[in-house]
Amino acid sequence: MRTGSRPEADLLIVNAGLIATVDDDRREIADGWISIDGGLITAIDRHTDEPPPPAARVVDAAGGLVTPGLVNTHHHLYQNLTRAYAPMTSAPLFGWLQTLYPLWRALDEEAAHVSAWVGLAELALSGCTTSTDHLYLHPAGGGDLITAEIEAARDLGVRFHPTHGSMSLSVKDGGLPPDDVVMDEDAVLAQSERLVALHHDPAHGSMTRIALAPCSPFSVTPDLMGRTAELAERLDVRLHTHLAENAEDDEFSLATFGRRCIEQFEEVGWCTDRSWVAHCVRPNADEIARLGRAGVGVAHCPSSNLILASGIAPVVDLRAAGSPVGLGCDGSSSADSASLWLEARQALLLAKLRDGADAMTARDALEIATRGGARCLGRDGEIGVLAPGAVADLVVWKLDGPAFAGVLDDPIEGWLRCGPIGAHHTIVNGEPVVDEGRIVSPRLDEMLTTHRRIARRFQPA
Repeated sequence: MRTGSRPEADLLIVNAGLIATVDDDRREIADGWISIDGGLITAIDRHTDEPPPPAARVVDAAGGLVTPGLVNTHHHLYQNLTRAYAPMTSAPLFGWLQTLYPLWRALDEEAAHVSAWVGLAELALSGCTTSTDHLYLHPAGGGDLITAEIEAARDLGVRFHPTHGSMSLSVKDGGLPPDDVVMDEDAVLAQSERLVALHHDPAHGSMTRIALAPCSPFSVTPDLMGRTAELAERLDVRLHTHLAENAEDDEFSLATFGRRCIEQFEEVGWCTDRSWVAHCVRPNADEIARLGRAGVGVAHCPSSNLILASGIAPVVDLRAAGSPVGLGCDGSSSADSASLWLEARQALLLAKLRDGADAMTARDALEIATRGGARCLGRDGEIGVLAPGAVADLVVWKLDGPAFAGVLDDPIEGWLRCGPIGAHHTIVNGEPVVDEGRIVSPRLDEMLTTHRRIARRFQPA
């Protein structure tokens, strides 16, 4: 309970039917309010226990559910330029990539900026307040794509963790991509260090952080994987890559390195709690235990795993073993829909299908979508949680209308089992990004028009 003097807050959320804090005690506060000042949460309480302080601005939750902002731990934002591309709607991963790489070589700063802006807006409409992006494609002459993305996130007002991805093995080296979209490995490391110096902010509440992210253990050399891990240690930033995504990963790794891909991941020094990996669909029981002991995080991408027929990730087992598990929308050319609410629901359903009806609840899925993602990004207790001192990233969800008729007993189960649903309010750093279901920025129509023009040059007539 808040005591003492009560200065005016920047923002006050009132009349919440239920606040799901996902804090250390997993408190759920009925008829609650939240005060926000300086981009941080200052107090949470019930209206009946403690009246809220005065505030410069007030948002009426009108009996809705309030949750922490959702955290997207894996994406390829530029891929919304080739969304639902007809020739690739029925292809497995490796063939899918080989067909799309030649189209993606058109990526430049304008395309990276606009696709990131549109993709992050779409995510915000689904309740996402923090997103990563794995941009591993850097065509020759394309410019500074990471900075172009960061400028889009700043303009929109969302918290952003871009990762400097890389590929160094092209077709001529036995890899998948064309020669003109890969980078020299020394250039990769130099660019990584430059971007960290330019953009990475380690402070509490920071809006931008950089991670280092070779695309996968089979798209760069083992030497680059090892040198990247050493650089991340020196710069104190996180590591990200694709791992164990499908059966082809292990086949390639066994043929090339003589070991399974997770063994290769360990061999190059990545099996640490500094790392989080995308997909991790195919680990065996021993590998799950090893990843858990090391604290390696996992970005679970259920829709993409289904569309590409990669399989169902063993999320329940990974969490039990000790791995932080978050959610990822993955690229908008595979998952197509950038909705973290949808991914949370898919995660719930797939866990029940794989491990039994009692294997996961809506509260588990909410925790994965919030605090699990925060742990993957090294920000547990700072994002993905509603508690004094945490960042003021939160979502108000309206649970009304025909889709929620009859939801009386449990609003959190109703939130995920009913729907579909989008955010009514998405607030990042104490500022509205989505208000009453609409993007606040006046630039949305302009950006969509530009996006359509750019997408036309990516897709053959």
